[in-house]
Amino acid sequence: MVFGYIIYGLIALLIIVTAAGMLISRNTVYSALFLVLNFTLVAILYFTLGAPFIALTQISVYAGAIMILFLFVIMLLGSEKMDWQEPLKNQRLVAGILVFLVLLPAAVLLISQTGAVPPLTTPDPEFGSPATIGNILFTQYTLPFLVIGFLLLVATIGAIVLTKTDTPRQRIEAMESKKD
Repeated sequence: MVFGYIIYGLIALLIIVTAAGMLISRNTVYSALFLVLNFTLVAILYFTLGAPFIALTQISVYAGAIMILFLFVIMLLGSEKMDWQEPLKNQRLVAGILVFLVLLPAAVLLISQTGAVPPLTTPDPEFGSPATIGNILFTQYTLPFLVIGFLLLVATIGAIVLTKTDTPRQRIEAMESKKD
């Protein structure tokens, strides 16, 4: 029982450390790698909670596809070093105050507890299984699933149209003018 709390606490501490490392790092590539590690640790937390499908989705979608895209954009733009000028005056002070205001209720809640730690409960064996998620997704949430799929398709087509700047004919003409 206590071992489980230690493992969860250690994973949560590592998640906080990697998130802080992502925010503090001056190198954008390192920040992206800290975020990959953070996503992976969150997936491990999901896996220990008995949700393997969500854990694998977390790794494949966030740590895999999205972060590879982020790294590609960082490398493509050549912005390995971030500019440390604050765009807003007193931005760090305001951020510190907001963090304090967000963490204050959590601290009050923890302090006000009677000291009794609730026991860890074992989830239902079907909790988080692909069959259960698929059944719920395609019965109760069919319309939102289709709408999200349509929006992703439109976004993909829009990105392709917006990034396409020249025709193959223009590329051939540009290559021929470079040869001369």
